[in-house]
Amino acid sequence: MALRITATKPNPALVTLPWQLSLEEWGDDVVVPLPRGISRHIVRIVRLGEDVYAVKQTREQWANREYRLLRDLRRLGLPTVEPVGVVSGRSSVAGVEIEPALVTRHLQYSLPYRSLFSHGLPQESLPKIVDALVVLLVRLHLAGFWWGDVSLSNVLFRRSAGEFSAYLVDAETGELHEALSDGQRMHDLEVALTNIYGELLDLQAGGFLNESFEADGIVDRVEERYDGLWRELTGTEEYTTDEIWRIDQRMKRLNELGFDVDEVDIVTDWDGATVRVQPKVVEADHHARELQSLTGLEVEDNQARRLLNDLAAFTAHHDLGGESRSIVAHRWLTSVYEPITALVPPRLRGRLEPPEVFHEILEHRWFLSERSGHPVRTVDAARDYIDNVLTVRPEEEIAAPEDTGELPALGRAEDLAELEALEPRRG
Repeated sequence: MALRITATKPNPALVTLPWQLSLEEWGDDVVVPLPRGISRHIVRIVRLGEDVYAVKQTREQWANREYRLLRDLRRLGLPTVEPVGVVSGRSSVAGVEIEPALVTRHLQYSLPYRSLFSHGLPQESLPKIVDALVVLLVRLHLAGFWWGDVSLSNVLFRRSAGEFSAYLVDAETGELHEALSDGQRMHDLEVALTNIYGELLDLQAGGFLNESFEADGIVDRVEERYDGLWRELTGTEEYTTDEIWRIDQRMKRLNELGFDVDEVDIVTDWDGATVRVQPKVVEADHHARELQSLTGLEVEDNQARRLLNDLAAFTAHHDLGGESRSIVAHRWLTSVYEPITALVPPRLRGRLEPPEVFHEILEHRWFLSERSGHPVRTVDAARDYIDNVLTVRPEEEIAAPEDTGELPALGRAEDLAELEALEPRRG
C-alpha cells in the first residue's frame, strides 16, 4: 500500500517518520516527552527540526473530516490547533494495515489542564480555567460549531496576563452549521457540565485539589458564565428614549469582553418611546487586533489589554497625547517592551512567552513599589523578577528554537540606558 500525505504546506521531513509502525511503537528517537491531554486515541508528540507536531492515530474518515473541520474553523478565526495533514496508506513491513494519522502543529506555550496543575497552578485558579473554556464554547457556538464532546481534556490552555485562553484540540465529533439551535447549544452545555464534573473529581483523586473541594460550585459557574456571556453577546435590550446613552455603554462592555460589533439593530415602538437594541457581534480578540495594528505584536487578548494599558501610561507619563498613536506605540515598543523582554537570558526564555513575562514584570513592579513605598522603575523590577521569580518557574515553551546563546540587539547596554533615561521614576 502506498503512503499518502494530504497536507497544507507540509514539512518534507514528515515522510521520514516511522509510519510503518503503530504510534504506540514509536520510540524516543522521534517522540518528544511532552505533556499530552487525555485522549481516546493514541497520540504522540514529535519534533522535526524546529517544528513540533501532534500525531493522532484514528480512522481515515474521522481523520479527513477533522482535518477539514479544523481548517474551516481556522478560516473563521477561531482558536484551534493548526491542522497540518492526514497520513494514510500506512502498513507494517509485513503488510498489515495501520490506521491513518491526523497531524496538527503543536501550540507553543500551551498545556493540558492536568499539566497546568502539575506545574504548580493553585486550586484558586480553577475558575479562570473554566472561564476560558466557556469563552471558547461561546465563540464556537456563535460561529455555528456544534462541538459534541466539550471537556477540559479536549482543550489546550495558554496563559494570558493572569488569565487563560483556551484552544480547541479535538474536533472529531463536531459539526459546522450556519447557526445553532437552542437545543444544540444546550446539548453541548449539558455535555460540558457532565465531563467537567468528572474531570474535577479526577483532579481531586490525583491530589491536585484538596479533599474539601466541591465540584458542584465550579460546574454551576460554567452554566452561569455561559448563560451570562451568551445573553451579553446576543441578547436584545429595551431602553427608553432618555436612555440612548446605554447603547454606547453596551458596546463598550462588549469591547471590554474582547468582542467587536459590526452593526446594531435598533427598532423603536409605534410612538418612539422605547428602543429595542440587538448588537451583531462579528469578531473576538478586540484588544489583540488593536495592539497588532499599532505594534505588530501577536498576543492573547488579555495580554493585549495589559500592554495597551502600559502604552497608555507611557503616553501620559511622557506627555505624548498630541503625537500620532502609531508613532508613540512604536516608541514604546522599541524603548520599553523589547528592551525589557530582551533582559530574559536565553536559558530562561522557555519559561513563559514574552508578552506574559512583560505582564508579570508589571505586576512585580507594582508589588515592589508597594513594598518599598515609592515607584520602582520597570527595568529594576524586571531584573528582580528574573532573578527571584522567573528562575524558579517550570518550563512552558514546547517548541523552543535552537539557542545561539546570543542576546538580540535590543538587549544591548545602550538600549537599556535609553529605557532608564526614559523612565526615571515611572511606577
